[in-house]
Amino acid sequence: MRTARRARVSEALPDFPWDSLAEAKATAAAHEDGIVDLSVGTPVDPVDTLIREALASASDFPGYPTTVGTPELRKAAVDALARRYGATGLDESSILPVIGTKEAIAGLTSALGIGVGDNVVIPEVAYPTYEVSALLAGASVTRADSTLQIGPVMGSSAPALMFINSPSNPTGRVLGVDHLRKVVAWCREHDTILASDECYLGLSWDTEAVSILDPRVSDGDHTGLLAIHSLSKISNLASYRAGFFAGDHDLIAELLAVRKHSGMIVPFPIQAAMTAALSDDTHVEAQRARYQLRRSRLLPAVREAGFRVDDSEAGLYLWATRDEGCRDTVAWLAQRGILAAPGDFYGPLGVNHVRFALTATDERIDAAVARLTA
Repeated sequence: MRTARRARVSEALPDFPWDSLAEAKATAAAHEDGIVDLSVGTPVDPVDTLIREALASASDFPGYPTTVGTPELRKAAVDALARRYGATGLDESSILPVIGTKEAIAGLTSALGIGVGDNVVIPEVAYPTYEVSALLAGASVTRADSTLQIGPVMGSSAPALMFINSPSNPTGRVLGVDHLRKVVAWCREHDTILASDECYLGLSWDTEAVSILDPRVSDGDHTGLLAIHSLSKISNLASYRAGFFAGDHDLIAELLAVRKHSGMIVPFPIQAAMTAALSDDTHVEAQRARYQLRRSRLLPAVREAGFRVDDSEAGLYLWATRDEGCRDTVAWLAQRGILAAPGDFYGPLGVNHVRFALTATDERIDAAVARLTA
């Protein structure tokens, strides 16, 4: 009986996207100079020494950490959001650390008590975990990039939860202040919780990216708003599984209660490392500069190879197309030893695009440039 139950849950989920890249990866790996894997946004650069020292100094802690996080961590998060992104009006009760934001997003719909009979809105082209979050809870999914699209799609019923992602993975699209204000107003009018995945907020290139907690967007009122922040990208802490929720006190308290009962606690040494990372901007700026340099080399090479690059104003990706099926493009790149992510990973509207990640070493980025411009 338990096995049957597990099978039903897994059958409701889409196939894991990267499993479908095995053949293309094998082709790219056969290149005489080795594969250039630009398919996954995995950091490759070192973890800053100050973060590693904070992790080590907190390693001799035998007790249970608190689910809510240390006061030092929560204060560091509040200060960093204000200092780096202009997100003011928060306090320590506005913050909840999580064991990586993928886990947090996947469990968010269920943790908020949203389920069968409810609807969750996700972007039309989106990171797959938003859909997974809804499906795990038994909720239905609507893809829409604008609140103007939601009414005609859904009729009179309002969604219980809306996910947005700016800067976007995979497109690099940035939602401006006016757009975000309209989304916030619509969600409040319809009693819809708004969850904004902001893990790429510190990586803007061509335009300003703003948080939903910025007073220009929220008017200083965080009711119904959850911002989701990760240290995987800006601090190279993907292996640490370090992230946090920020926003509405009541929603944070609700999520804290669920996570307490579930034993979902960020390990104490990781909390110390997060505190150090959030308290220092020097390493963040250094990492941003690395990505900016890699982008400045890869972007013109992709265009020279005959691609059109759409959006890609911010974040760690180039969203590119040759106006053909994405799997054909993936195969073309694989013949040149380059692996990119097909756009169909991210929804039906991505079928003619591929996503190039900037998360490769300088040497591998240079190899990609040479192959694309040969």
